[in-house]
Amino acid sequence: MKSVVSCARRLSVVSRRRLTVLCLLLAAGCSLACSIPNLEKPECGEARNTIKEFYSVHFGNDMRPSEDYLRLREKYLTDDWKFFISKNLQGKRDYFTSTENYPKAFRIGECEVVAPNKTVFQVVFFWKDDTRSEQRETRVETVKENGQWLINRTY
Repeated sequence: MKSVVSCARRLSVVSRRRLTVLCLLLAAGCSLACSIPNLEKPECGEARNTIKEFYSVHFGNDMRPSEDYLRLREKYLTDDWKFFISKNLQGKRDYFTSTENYPKAFRIGECEVVAPNKTVFQVVFFWKDDTRSEQRETRVETVKENGQWLINRTY
């Protein structure tokens, strides 16, 4: 009788171990299956951070071109783009949304790697109020200079 009870205990311990291993394998498999792979190229991921930070600052401040407008945004811009904007600060047209009627929100879309140090992003702008619901897009070119991604132009 003792051998039957000890045999049953051994089977119980083995069964629990198998069940524990099975649960761990199942949990690991589920966590791997649920993860979303990042299919974006590394250049896009790095440059996207600059674009996101820039447009957050841009939308949080006055979008009408001025000396302050440029000063607040210059750390995100190449020297060539800063120079161009500095010579064209008159008027109400915003260089980063390409309009005088400033949008309410933005979304950063697809990215294309043009060269190892150059990307082009789609940026979508939104206008929404009681009478209007509209969206438009622009392209934003970024280049990597001295290890930092900077906006080189919009079009």
